[in-house]
Amino acid sequence: MAEIRILTEADLRKAVPLDLDAVDCVESAFRALAGGGVVMPPILSMAIKDFNGEVDVKTAYVPGLESFALKVSPGFFDNPKIGLPSTSGLMILFSARTGMLEALLLDNGYLTDVRTAAAGAVAARHLSRENASKACIIGSGMQARLQLEALTLVRPIRTATIWARDPDKAAWAASDLTAELGIEVRASDDAAAAVAEADVIVTTTPAAEPVLKAEWLRPGQHVTAMGSDQEHKNELDPACFAKADLYVPDRLSQTRILGELRSAIAAGVVAAEPDFAELGAIVAGDAPGRTGADQITIADLTGTGVQDTAIATHAQQRASHAGLGTNLES
Repeated sequence: MAEIRILTEADLRKAVPLDLDAVDCVESAFRALAGGGVVMPPILSMAIKDFNGEVDVKTAYVPGLESFALKVSPGFFDNPKIGLPSTSGLMILFSARTGMLEALLLDNGYLTDVRTAAAGAVAARHLSRENASKACIIGSGMQARLQLEALTLVRPIRTATIWARDPDKAAWAASDLTAELGIEVRASDDAAAAVAEADVIVTTTPAAEPVLKAEWLRPGQHVTAMGSDQEHKNELDPACFAKADLYVPDRLSQTRILGELRSAIAAGVVAAEPDFAELGAIVAGDAPGRTGADQITIADLTGTGVQDTAIATHAQQRASHAGLGTNLES
C-alpha cells in the first residue's frame, strides 16, 4: 500500500506564502535549467475558443529534486462574468526515482500564481536597477497584484501605479494594495504617463493587441511581460524590441512561438531565428544581465515546467514540516 498526500488550496496557502523563500525557489529552478540535465518537454496547450478558454500542461524533471510535478492549468477568461475565477487547476507530484504518485496538490491555480509572481521577482532582481523605486503595473487581476507584491520583496519600491482597461478595477486594486503593502499605490487613466514615470513596468494581461508602446519607454527602465503565453496573445508593441538594449526570455524555444518574441519576429523587428541568453543563464552568471543604468531591459516570461516542479516540491516539503494535508492509502 502506498500513501498519497492530499493538499488542499487552504493547506497550500498556509504552507507557501509569496515570500523570499518562494522567490529563491524559483530562482534555483532557472539556475538548474541553465545548468543542463533538466528534462522539460514543450508545453501541451489546448485552446477552447468557444468559451474563451485554454488549458496548459507543463512538467519538468530536475536533477537533484526527489520529485517532479505535472501541472494542469486551465484559464477561462470569461469566468469572472459568472462569478468564477479565471484560473484553476492542480499539480500532481511523482517520485523522480520510481514514478509512483506521491501527492495531489489541489491548489486551484494558487501555486501557479505564486511561482509566476516569483519569476517576475527573479527577473527584476537580475535585470532592473537596484535602486528602482517606482513601479507601473498594467492589468488589475490577481497576477497584477501578486507581481507588485513580489517586486517589493526584491526592490525598494515606494510608489506604484496601476493602469487597466477597467478604471474601476484599477482603483479597487490600487486601494487594496496600498493597504496590504503599506506603499502608495494609485490608479491611472493615462497608460503612457504611468509607464513613463516608472522604473519597472510589469504587464499582466491576456491582451491580443499591445498595451505597452515603444514610445512610452525611457532609458533605465525594466519591463517584465508575463501575459503572453499563447500564440494569439501580445502585450508589447514589437517596436519595444528595437528600443531595448537587452531582451531576456525565460525559455527561448517557448517565447519564439508563445511569447512577445513571436510578435516581434512576425513584425520583422527581430530575425526569424534569434539567439538570446535565457534568464537562467543570467541567474547562473553565464551571461550578463543589465550592464548599465541607462539600459532598457525586457524579460519575456511564458512560464516553464521547471518552475512548477520547483514550487510543487517546495510546497510538499513545507506542508510536510507543518503537518498539513491528508494521507490517502492507495
